[in-house]
Amino acid sequence: MRISHASKAVALSAALALTLSACGGGSSETPEGNGDAQAGDTSYVVSANTTEPQNGLLPANTNEVGGGRVMDLIFTGLVSYTADGKTQNELAESIETTDSQNYTIKIKSGQTFSDGSPVTAASFVDAWNFGAAAKNAQLNSYFFESIKGYKEVSAENAKKDTMEGLKVVDDTTFTVELSQPESDFPLRLGYTAFFPLPEAAFEDPKAFGEKPVGNGPYTLAEWNHDVNLKLEVNEKYDGPRKAQNGGIDFKVYQSTDSAYQDLISGNLDVLDQVPPSQLASYQSDLGDRSVNSPYAGNATITIPGYLDHFKQGEEGNLRRAAISQAIDRQLVIDKVYQGGKVIAKDFTAPVIDGYSDSIPGSEVLTFNAEAAKKAWADADAISKWDADAELSIGYNVDGAGNKEYVEAVVNQLKNNLGINAVAKPYSSFKELREQVTERKMTGGFRTGWQADYPSLYNFLGALYGTGAGSNDGDYSNKEFDAKLKEGLAATDPAAGAEIFNQAQEILMKDLPAIPLWYQAVQGGWSENVSNVEFGWNGVPLYNEIAGK
Repeated sequence: MRISHASKAVALSAALALTLSACGGGSSETPEGNGDAQAGDTSYVVSANTTEPQNGLLPANTNEVGGGRVMDLIFTGLVSYTADGKTQNELAESIETTDSQNYTIKIKSGQTFSDGSPVTAASFVDAWNFGAAAKNAQLNSYFFESIKGYKEVSAENAKKDTMEGLKVVDDTTFTVELSQPESDFPLRLGYTAFFPLPEAAFEDPKAFGEKPVGNGPYTLAEWNHDVNLKLEVNEKYDGPRKAQNGGIDFKVYQSTDSAYQDLISGNLDVLDQVPPSQLASYQSDLGDRSVNSPYAGNATITIPGYLDHFKQGEEGNLRRAAISQAIDRQLVIDKVYQGGKVIAKDFTAPVIDGYSDSIPGSEVLTFNAEAAKKAWADADAISKWDADAELSIGYNVDGAGNKEYVEAVVNQLKNNLGINAVAKPYSSFKELREQVTERKMTGGFRTGWQADYPSLYNFLGALYGTGAGSNDGDYSNKEFDAKLKEGLAATDPAAGAEIFNQAQEILMKDLPAIPLWYQAVQGGWSENVSNVEFGWNGVPLYNEIAGK
């Protein structure tokens, strides 16, 4: 998915202000009415857009935004994140270490799930073990790979299902031993994968995913598939993210154009993606009820390594380089997004501490039609591309701008490479993601990342580490994996960032995904609500929204 924490200080507010001017339009100032929660109608049920979650709502099996929006509201972890990406304790009383390898975690006593069952140290340990174990096939399994014993439980035909590095001390204390020192481990602990689970979840995980029992500021009252997900306030929640409204009604839209019309007519309260057809006018339509601000996210195209002509190696690398250099990113940004994005110069995002816009090899991300033709011809010299062969780029029609930008990209590939490139639509994000995760794609497809926590590593390890749950192209490079491990072990954040950027030099050669541009949240809200704010990762702070 998507998605923040703290042992490193992250200067996100300053980074947001610095990068906004490059996005075009909008203002870096918080819209009037945003900020600390203000008086309003706290009984008002807020309606917001979403996509249908890909899977049942289990923490370790949710890695896309449709499910992530809901999970972050019905569950809470050891920590959560403020609007500017800083960590605040939720269930954690303390997270302590003397060597960045062995952590003692104490949780607050007296905490319960929404059904009244207690939240204990075992609620975390059991959930993490469940998420890591190969037999449970959870998409977020990779997030536990730092914990000692992960390899033994995640291996194919593993005989163990509990990690050696997790130990319950008492009802409110557990310890975590990592395979190596990693100073940013606490930074990850607000991500979905690390949420606790009640004992009932393990009796029938599939059924639980349809009707999850969480411990966050809301409960899931109804899930009407492909229609909506209704959240009610969890009166048992006692933490920093208390609801300032009477619930959230997430409406599933097949088109952001339809969602925008509902917003304008007052039938939708919050929209986090304005469709391209309205980008030129939405700020005048909505006035101070609009936002245009960069966040920790990017857009990419992935051409999986299991496809002929695109397997890892010289031919595959040349073809990906050709495709990358054949794309005039700025032209697409100007035509589709009214200039509201910034060309990508790396695999992360500018608002992340340690970001660099000068990674060696990044010229492969610059439009150069002649270089693109030469790289494609060099690949043909290795293995000839059939002139009648089709190269498809898949996209989901329920996402703002996907159709428009993918069609623009394939037209550029046709013109600049002389190949039969086509745009391939999927009816929903859920449908596309199912084909991607089942490795059934016959061509490339649109991808992107909304950060889980503010770290370069989250953009690199989760997407391109060998075996990572969001590694959609099955990329694997031992040298890259080693750099990731080295960067994690760095005790100084600046030194770690430098190593992660060295790892990106490898990605520039292999292009496991083709970076396109950095994301900006272009959204709005209705006259029915107040106190609307979008966080560092582009997600509205739903719990703070109140009715007028």
